Amino acid sequence: MKVATPKETAADERRVALVPDTATKLIAAGLQVSVEAGAGAAAYLSDEAYRTTGVRVVGGISDLLRDADAVLKVQAPSVAEAGLVRAGAVLVSFLQPATQADIVRALAKQGVTAFSLELVPRISRAQSMDALSSQASAAGYKSVLMAAERLGKFFPMMMTAAGTVAPARVLVMGAGVAGLQAIATARRLGAVVSAYDVRPVVKEEVQSLGAAFIELALEAQEGEGGYAREQSEEFLRKQRELIGEHIAKSDVVITTAAVPGRRAPLLVTADMVRGMRPGSVVVDLAAESGGNVELTQAGKDTDVGGVLIIGTRNVPSTMPLHASQLYARNVANLLLHLVKDGAINLDFQDEITKGACVTHGGEIVSERAKQLLAAAS
Repeated sequence: MKVATPKETAADERRVALVPDTATKLIAAGLQVSVEAGAGAAAYLSDEAYRTTGVRVVGGISDLLRDADAVLKVQAPSVAEAGLVRAGAVLVSFLQPATQADIVRALAKQGVTAFSLELVPRISRAQSMDALSSQASAAGYKSVLMAAERLGKFFPMMMTAAGTVAPARVLVMGAGVAGLQAIATARRLGAVVSAYDVRPVVKEEVQSLGAAFIELALEAQEGEGGYAREQSEEFLRKQRELIGEHIAKSDVVITTAAVPGRRAPLLVTADMVRGMRPGSVVVDLAAESGGNVELTQAGKDTDVGGVLIIGTRNVPSTMPLHASQLYARNVANLLLHLVKDGAINLDFQDEITKGACVTHGGEIVSERAKQLLAAAS
């Protein structure tokens, strides 16, 4: 069985879906592994590093994909790339079916069996394949470093001969994987941290990291599997009213609320931003999916009366080496779940295989993907 990893072509994407360590794991399972020349360069992984582990380095994508049985990527392929994947092959990547309808349909037409990492079921058996969580962890960590770099204050309390400087006050909105990592990182840097989440059940996790949990007079909004469910506009309106005073007191606000396949919920209004002190910083980790902050501009920094809103896209890609290592493990674990005796063996009675599969046999087979495509059209 031949496994191929092409170079990512999406703008500003520096990650790679296969690293030498995981290549070793696939080769040990009896798979033949190839990468496109330069595939790992942006993540500081040389072609020679791959060759040393037994990976074949191929000069062009057409030659790479021509006879590949499985293709591993980070971002969804372009329509042109999808046309290079042979019929019957397996593709594993982030697919974002709600926003990549043309690509999903092209993969179905091509006869590719495509698996989307966003759709891997949130069950204990699939935790090692949960790329959303691994990449969210990287984003949460980096969001604090981005804020600390741009904030004109110290994060920790500083006691000097010239006097004592109070620590920065950081508010993290959303206590999922990204939010919890942001809390932990901000605390390590010495900030006074508070956090808010619509799920009261995360209160103990927040407090265990040394942060204060903000409780608002609103009903719990916990969905399936302990994750936040999509909220109504009335709920969000009341939430914004109550959270405004906490935002005004903060030096840094980090927003992490995202719903896969849907627009990010609006948590911070323009008036809330204008109510913050000049020099404050807002990091919107949901910038790519519409933003949690009303004035966020995806891919740009925005100054609003001296308050800086950072709308960096694809934050995990700014830490390409470790983000790639984590992602590659997720991908390899999913691929090996699909392999038996050195060949692809698809068992659609299995919850993971069925849940993550988007296209198969020339059709879009995922009910969730169909719903997302319908909602987006």
